[in-house]
Amino acid sequence: MRNRRELVCSRHVLPIGERTLVMGILNVTPDSFSDGGRFVDLNQALAQARAMVEAGADIIDIGGESTRPGAEPVDEAEELDRVLPIIRLLSAELDVPLSIDTYKAVVADRAIAAGAHIINDVWGAKRDPQMAGVAARHGVPIILMHNRTNTDYTDFFADYIKDLRESVQIALDAGVKQEQIILDPGIGFVKSVDQNLETMRRLDDLVALGYPVLLATSRKRMIGHVLDLPVDERVEGTAATVALGVAKGCHMVRVHDVKEMKRVTKMMDAMLKGGIPVG
Repeated sequence: MRNRRELVCSRHVLPIGERTLVMGILNVTPDSFSDGGRFVDLNQALAQARAMVEAGADIIDIGGESTRPGAEPVDEAEELDRVLPIIRLLSAELDVPLSIDTYKAVVADRAIAAGAHIINDVWGAKRDPQMAGVAARHGVPIILMHNRTNTDYTDFFADYIKDLRESVQIALDAGVKQEQIILDPGIGFVKSVDQNLETMRRLDDLVALGYPVLLATSRKRMIGHVLDLPVDERVEGTAATVALGVAKGCHMVRVHDVKEMKRVTKMMDAMLKGGIPVG
């Protein structure tokens, strides 16, 4: 059984280990790989966020720049224009923590000031040297995803764990509290399909590092490759990865299809822990 603890996100407190938490994805971008352009309009974004919370999302993750391979970079000003209005709106409307999906310290800083509660950095605090300091200064949790600039692995999994430990050390050195660090295995980033599948098989080794783990596999290319299916037909494949993640001890899952994946996590939690989880 996973250790039970709490993740403090400003006025929100999330139970870690009691049940699997579900993070709903809200991309306010024109070019994200799965839902690009659908929620650029503020009213549409608000409606989607409400629907995800109604379906059981514990966290809403807001992104203003696509991280898909080949996506055009977005400057700070444009990213802020995309994310700040919806963060202000949702922080007043919803009673769940908001996560800002960015690797830019300025964007994270402004987003937290506007009402976000968690930083989700796909570069693990390595791209922007100020990022960890922003998390420490605001006292917010930071999600450190595995990423790197190349695929030159000597020993894939050993190098992978080393990369994550480096991200953790950067955060700790900047003053982030140990209990505010969350790890993301980085499925779909600088890894071959086989390496992604190996990472999935060894998620328990990542959990053993002692930090909460967020698994983000929703609709990803690994699933499309294995099942030979387009993005909009990957719900079942996503469900399989979510079920494995819960069985391996992951504490959170980041998903597009909140209603379906909430059901998966609730059923898995009931089987693994006993009883019917509340929430």
